[in-house]
Amino acid sequence: MVLGVIQSPPPQIVTSKPASHCNLLLQHLNECKDMSQLKQIHALSLRSTLPNHPTTLFLYSRILHFSSLHDLNYAYRVFDHIDNPNSFMWNILIRACAQSQSVHLKREAILLYNTMLQRSSPFPDNHTFPFVLKACAYLFALFEGKQAHAHLLKLGFQSDVYINNSLIHFYASCGSLESAKNVFDKMPQRSLVSWNAMIDAFVLFGEFETALQLFVQFQQQFFEPDGYTIQSVINACAGLCALSLGMWAHAFLLRNCGVSVARDHVLVNNSLLDMYCKCGSLDIATQIFEGMQKHDVTSWNSMILGFAMHGKGELALECFERMIRISRFVPNSITFVGVLSACNHRYMVTEGRKYFDMMVNEYKIEPQLEHYGCLVDILARAGLIDEALELVSSMPMKPDVVIWRSLLDSCCKRNASVELSENIARQILESEQGDSSGVYVLLSRVYASASRWNDVGLVRKLMTNNGILKEPGCSLIEVDGVTHEFFAGDTSHPQTKEIYQVLNVIEERLDSTGYKPDYSQAPMVDELNTSKRDSLRLHSERLAIAFGLLNLKPGMPIRIFKNLRVCDDCHKVTGLISEIFNVEIIVRDRVRFHHFKDGSCSCMDYW
Repeated sequence: MVLGVIQSPPPQIVTSKPASHCNLLLQHLNECKDMSQLKQIHALSLRSTLPNHPTTLFLYSRILHFSSLHDLNYAYRVFDHIDNPNSFMWNILIRACAQSQSVHLKREAILLYNTMLQRSSPFPDNHTFPFVLKACAYLFALFEGKQAHAHLLKLGFQSDVYINNSLIHFYASCGSLESAKNVFDKMPQRSLVSWNAMIDAFVLFGEFETALQLFVQFQQQFFEPDGYTIQSVINACAGLCALSLGMWAHAFLLRNCGVSVARDHVLVNNSLLDMYCKCGSLDIATQIFEGMQKHDVTSWNSMILGFAMHGKGELALECFERMIRISRFVPNSITFVGVLSACNHRYMVTEGRKYFDMMVNEYKIEPQLEHYGCLVDILARAGLIDEALELVSSMPMKPDVVIWRSLLDSCCKRNASVELSENIARQILESEQGDSSGVYVLLSRVYASASRWNDVGLVRKLMTNNGILKEPGCSLIEVDGVTHEFFAGDTSHPQTKEIYQVLNVIEERLDSTGYKPDYSQAPMVDELNTSKRDSLRLHSERLAIAFGLLNLKPGMPIRIFKNLRVCDDCHKVTGLISEIFNVEIIVRDRVRFHHFKDGSCSCMDYW
C-alpha cells in the first residue's frame, strides 16, 4: 500500500524516461516524513529506475542520507546494494556513525574509513576526514587518527581549514597538545573555529596563561569572539582566579549576545558559575544561578561545590536538597564530592556519614577515592582518627598520598601521638609520589607541636640530604586588572619599600591587640624567637595583604590566592588585620576560601 501522494508509476515511465521518473521520486522524497514513506519510495526506485544511471545514483544518495538520520541499519542495507558508491555516499555513512552516541558505531566509522581505503576508488575527500577525526577524538584513538593525518597529507589536504580544525580538536582530545599546536601554527589560514579550538585546548591542559595570551593574538587578528570563545576565556579566568578579566568576558557576553542569550545558555552560565566561585565572588555566582532559566546537573554541582569551598556548608546542603527534592535532578558522583566537601569544611560528622550512605544505598553510586578521602578527612578533623584509619583499611582501593597526608595533618592539629604520626608519615614515604616536601613539613610540625625541636632539625637535615626542597609559598593579588605575585620573603616587587613599611605598621597594631605568634609554623629551629617571628611575618599572603592595603581603594575587598594551605598563624593574623583595618579579606588557599569580615571568618573548621 502506498501512502499519501505516492502512486505506482505507469509502465511507460519505467522503460522510456528513467530520468524523469527519478525526478518524480526525488520530489516525493523531499516531502517524505518518515521511514515508512521512504521504504515505499525506495521500493519504487528499485522497480522503475536504471541501476547505474547518474540520476538514479543521486536518488540513492538521497535515500541513504534520509535513512542514515532515522534508521542506520536500513541505511547499511541501502549502501550494500549500491554497486559503486561514490565518496559522498561513503561520507554519509561515516558521518552517521561518527555522530552517533554509541561507542560501537564510532568504532564503525573508523572501520568504514579503512574499508574505503581498501577499495581502488573512490578516494576519501575533504569531507571524509573531519568525520573520521571526530570519531578518533571521541575514542582517544591516537594511532588511527595519526594514520588519517598522514593519509590526508598525501592527498594534499594540509591547507584545508575544516580538516585542520578537526586535527586540532583530535590531538587535544588525545592528550597531544604539542601536535595540536603544530597543526595550528602551520595553518595558512585560520577561521574563528581554529582559534576557538586552540584556545580551548590550552584551557583543557591547564595552560591558562597561554590560552589568554592566544586570545590577545586572536583579537589582534580582528576576529570577533563568539560564545565558545568567551566560554574558553571564562574557564581560563577561573583557572587563574583572574576576576577582572572574567568580569570583562561576562560584560562582553551581555553586551554582544544579549541578556536573554546569556541567561538561557546553560554551558556559558555554568562556566560563569565556576569562575565566580573560584574567584571568591560567591554572591555574583548565586545571582547568576538564580537568574538562569534552565539548569543541568553541572549547574547544581557548581553551586554546591562553590558553597562548600567558601565554608557555607549549610547553604551547600540546602542547595543539594533543592536539587533532589524540588528540581528532581538525579545527583552524580561529582555532586556527592561537593556535598561531602561541605560537610568536611563545616565539621558535620553526622551529616557526612548520612550523605555517604545515601550515595551508596539510595543512588547506587560506587564511592571513588575522592569520596573516601572526604569522609576520612571529616572523621580525622573531628578527632576520630582511629575510625578514619579503620575506614582507610576497609577501602576497596589503595589510599593515595592525599588521604595519608590528610591523616598526618589531623595528627598534627589534634596533637595525636608522635608514634602514630610517624607511622602515617612512613606510609606516605613508602607510597608512590610520597617523597615530596609536604610530608616532611607536616612531620616537622608534629615534632614542633610536641616541642621536639631536635627532631624538627633532623627532618630538615633529611630533606637537605635527599635534595627535597619545600615548595615555596606564592600568593597572587589582582589590582586594577594586573596580577601581582609574591613569594615568602619577597623583595623583588617595585613597591617593596612601601610594602615593608605597611608590614611594620601591621606589626605594631597586632602587638597592641596582645597577639602572640605561633612559632610551630616557623621554618627553622635554631633561630631566635625574633627570627622566627620575622619568618612568619614574611609569609607570601602577608606581603600580598600589605600590598592590597597600600593600593586598593577603601571599601574594596582584598582577594588573595595562595598555592599552599594557609598556616594557623597567618589565619589568625588575617582575621586580626580584617578587624583592625576594617577591610574584607578573602583568601583562597589549596583547600578552601577563608572569608574574613570584621575579624570573623566563615571557615569555621580551621584550627
